[in-house]
Amino acid sequence: MYGTIFTLDIKQGQEAPFLETLKSATAGLTPEGMKAWFVMKPDNGGEWIGVAVFESKEAHINNANDPRQAEIFGEIMGHLKSEPTWTDGSYVIGEIA
Repeated sequence: MYGTIFTLDIKQGQEAPFLETLKSATAGLTPEGMKAWFVMKPDNGGEWIGVAVFESKEAHINNANDPRQAEIFGEIMGHLKSEPTWTDGSYVIGEIA
């Protein structure tokens, strides 16, 4: 499996609108090869953390190059202070219980 872990620096007062945008933009849309995605709001505040999991690097890259994904990213950026930081790589072990 392959994917990305990313940070989200959400503008003050934009948490609820950010979540609504994310929910509406992804409703009924599961990119080919996507296995899971999560967004965490840390207890200690600060930037939120996201995780995306794909079946392969190819599926991840195909999603990143999809025009619909670029459109969703543009909508999400309206709620962020800056572009996310991305860490891409292979997941070497894990489990969803």
